[in-house]
This record gives sequence, C-alpha cells and structure tokens, in this order.
Amino acid sequence: MKDIFTGKVVWITGASSGIGEALAKAFARGGSRVIASSNDTAGLERVAGECSGMKGSITCVPFDLSDTSGIESLVKRVAQGEGRIDMLLNIGGISQRALLIETPIWLDRKIMEINYFGTIALTKAVLPHMIAGGGGHIAATSSITGRFGFPLRSAYSASKQALHGFFETLLIEHGKDNIRVSVLIPGRVQTAISLHALTAAGKEHGRMDDGQKGGVTPERAAEQIIRGLQRNKREILVGSRELLMLKIRKYLPSLFFRIAGRIKPM
Repeated sequence: MKDIFTGKVVWITGASSGIGEALAKAFARGGSRVIASSNDTAGLERVAGECSGMKGSITCVPFDLSDTSGIESLVKRVAQGEGRIDMLLNIGGISQRALLIETPIWLDRKIMEINYFGTIALTKAVLPHMIAGGGGHIAATSSITGRFGFPLRSAYSASKQALHGFFETLLIEHGKDNIRVSVLIPGRVQTAISLHALTAAGKEHGRMDDGQKGGVTPERAAEQIIRGLQRNKREILVGSRELLMLKIRKYLPSLFFRIAGRIKPM
C-alpha cells in the first residue's frame, strides 16, 4: 500500500468478514488507524486480534446498520476520539435469494433499511466532520446488480441502484469541499454474502452460490479496491470475467436479457 494511507483514520463497516475484513487488515498492515464496525462483535474482536503487531491499529466500534437511531452520537464519539475521519468505506450490507413475487414488502423494506438507509445515515453523519477536517474519501459498496436487474435479487438490486444516485449526488455537491467519492462494484467474491442472504421467509439462505465459489478472494478484492482508491476512481470494478456482464448490459441489452432469462432460480 502506498504511503498516502499511512496514519489515516479509515472507518470500515462490514469489517468482521469478507471484503471488509480483508480491507481492515490491508489498511492496518499499511499503517492506517482503522475503525472496524459490524454487528458481529466477536468477529470484529477476532479481526483486531489477528492484526495485533501490525504497523497500524484497529479499534472495534460495533453497531447495526439496521438501527441508525444513535448514529450521530456514535460518529461524534469516534471523530472526537480519533481527531478526524479521513476515509469511510461502507462495505456492510445484506443480500437476497427470493423471487420478486414471493418477497413480502417488509423484507424489501428490511433490505433497503440496511443497504441504503444504514449506509447513507452513516455517511451523512460523517460528512460534516470530514468537511471540517479539510476533506476525505467516502466509498459505498454497490454490486454489478446495482447496474442491472437479476433473478432472486429484486430488493437487493434496487437498494444498490439507489446508492449510485445518492453517492453521485454527494460527489457533485461536495467535490468543492475536497470530498472524494467512489462506488465499489463487486461481481463474484468468495465471501459469506450468499450464506447470509435472506429468503422470502426472512431466513438465511445458508448456501454458497456456485458462481461465487469461483470468484476472486476477499484479499484480491481488497487489492483491487485499494488500487482504485489510490487512483481516486469514481467507480471501482471488483472481480473477474463476470464483470463482462456490465458491458453486455450496456452495449448489447437484448443479449443481456436473453442470458438473464435463462438463469434458473435456486
């Protein structure tokens, strides 16, 4: 990692596993002061323990994205304790494995509450502190399905597409305040996201998707993300060959719908 992140205060949600964990370790290894958040306190403590002795540090700040009632006071405590917040990486979220017609509206709301409202609530709370500190970098995790619809992902896809509109507006309105914005667009990454994805009954899916098993590792995903952040890219693609679907959807939409229509629900 380049020296530009050494000594920086980097807040990462979803840091107890997957991409968030890999990023937390990478930034700690590179000398950053990492604020690690998740609703999995034990997972955060494990990650922090595994980073003991690294050049940087990890402070665990557990909270649940589905409950943002105390988010402003939480952010104020972190900002006062660390002195500043240089970077916010919104990695935490939840996925879905349910047909649209079978998904009750309360489940749509739950997924939107975590993926969209939880993310923007934290971002809005952090933003004034960043501006007061002279600027910063904010990233949000979308998905390739944040750029197109996909079977069994109606609410998930909608929540991720909403993030694009919010964070593009954030960049347009606050670029003048030295606020840099990146949207991360992962394809297939070997994380537990499909295991914890919600079914129509609101239960965990409990299975690793076949395609996901062949995805890039979280460590490789973290490398791609950090390289994109170093280059201040507005959109950072994460993954491998599956990212070709983005070009197919853009330039050959008829082919995209034929391909998506052949996918069998699990």
